Amino acid sequence: MLVATRHWRSLGLAVGLSLALLAGAHAEEDKVVATVNGQPITESELKIAITDLDPQFARLPAEQQRAAALSALIELRVMADEAVAKGLDKDPDFQLRMAMLNQRALHSEVVDKEVSKSITDEEIRARYDKEIAAQPPENEVHARHILVKTKEEADDIIKQLDGGADFEKLAGEKTEDPSGKTSGGDLGYFGAGQMVPEFEKAAFALEPGSYTKEPVQSQFGWHVIKVEDKRAKQPPAFDDVKEQLRNVVLREKYFELAKKLRAEAKVDIADADLKKALEPAPVEADEKPAEEPAKAQ
Repeated sequence: MLVATRHWRSLGLAVGLSLALLAGAHAEEDKVVATVNGQPITESELKIAITDLDPQFARLPAEQQRAAALSALIELRVMADEAVAKGLDKDPDFQLRMAMLNQRALHSEVVDKEVSKSITDEEIRARYDKEIAAQPPENEVHARHILVKTKEEADDIIKQLDGGADFEKLAGEKTEDPSGKTSGGDLGYFGAGQMVPEFEKAAFALEPGSYTKEPVQSQFGWHVIKVEDKRAKQPPAFDDVKEQLRNVVLREKYFELAKKLRAEAKVDIADADLKKALEPAPVEADEKPAEEPAKAQ
């Protein structure tokens, strides 16, 4: 299978750099899967190349993924050899880009080895518990509604309910809400801020089992609302937010490490405009530095 370089997720140069570094460390012990112009391509290089293919290749069988990755590696090698043969590797701009790619690769290694792999499940669980404990208690309402176009229609529905009519049956017959016709007007549980203000205010004011004695007008029409239940809002399950929280912890640890290393480094900015742009804005006496609270989604 021929795979063009456009199928790489990242820059070919960055991949080539990573593979070159890997080849130097493992060429003697790795199984050689192919050679290009006398230079080996090893199993370790192939494994990295597989992970760097476009996501679409993940659906292919393992052997086809290996073939696609090898095809891309061969293409990478012959293009690289062509560049060297024509002296493109001596170009100052190319050498500058290679130096930056090397730094990016090393940056990624630090993030992976020193930050990402240092995060434990216990840390993530502790962060989850902290976030849940910090959330103010919220209530949810389970409600149904019947939506009609006029107040007169809504008044008539309320009279029928007062006379013992079944709310769900009336919803199926009368509501203008298409989804309500098949669900008896059921809206499920919702919390503050999820409904239009008029509707929300009326729903939260009702006790479970009761319905509005006066029609509620909103931008959608006239509502008759029935509350089925109220409960404390349930927090998200740990497993549902674990990866999000892991990213929060990773981000915090990354910035903590970056701040530490920058403080320890000797940095001299020669460009006056850039230096001024990077200087922190002054904090007024009655102000505190802004913080970005991490929230469990």
